Amino acid sequence: CSDSINKPVLTLFTKKPCPLCDEAKEVLEPYKTRFILQEVDITLPENSVWYDKYKYDIPVFHLNGKFLMKHQVDIQKFEDQLTRVESQN
Repeated sequence: CSDSINKPVLTLFTKKPCPLCDEAKEVLEPYKTRFILQEVDITLPENSVWYDKYKYDIPVFHLNGKFLMKHQVDIQKFEDQLTRVESQN
């Protein structure tokens, strides 16, 4: 599974329930082979720093640890950033 080593990591800051997060994941579905999706539940005690930061903004996405977008998927921005990260690997 060496292929996944170089894949960008898309982090989704979320909580349950989150209809907007579900919607965002559907929008990203066609791209899912190009990144690793990591979900962070901001309501867990160990994620309180993210809860304080994003409680009014989820879904929030980070790409390889850098803030990418929030509230909804900006597909053009996502594609541009994903392609840029892929070309750096």
